[in-house]
Amino acid sequence: MKLTKLAASALAVASIVLSAGIASAQTAGTNANYIGAGVAVGATSGGQGNDEAQLGGNIQGRYALPNAPVSVRGSLLYGGDAAAIMPIVTYDAPIARNTNVYFGGGYSFVTDEGQKTPLGNQNAPVVTLGIESEVSNNVIAYGDTKWGIDAYRNSDADAVSFQAGLGYRF
Repeated sequence: MKLTKLAASALAVASIVLSAGIASAQTAGTNANYIGAGVAVGATSGGQGNDEAQLGGNIQGRYALPNAPVSVRGSLLYGGDAAAIMPIVTYDAPIARNTNVYFGGGYSFVTDEGQKTPLGNQNAPVVTLGIESEVSNNVIAYGDTKWGIDAYRNSDADAVSFQAGLGYRF
């Protein structure tokens, strides 16, 4: 039941993102490829030992596919005793000049399963929702939320982490 409600919420967010993209078809978002770094704040706990919320950092990158509103992203969340490495594919919708919202999914691979990261302590599917904006020449500001589905060992709890950072456009 919990997963059904969360999936319905994710679909609602996706439809809002898609609607924003259609409504702003004349708005020029950003097609910037970048690599960035910043903070990662785990907001959940699995309720078992060694899985409390973690404060850490993130390294994230984006490669925008040419002539498509889709990007391939990579994210590394570290802090705690392990790191979560995530390949992610997103749909990118322009909402303002040099600014996009994005929504997508991927998978989180924990470097040492059972050890804490900002996004749980085991491998898990991930859904992300974020925003990125080119704030000056070659500088991108980004922020997103990542939801790890069943991301804690010995628990059916989901994990949520918030990221923010600055990237260098290449």
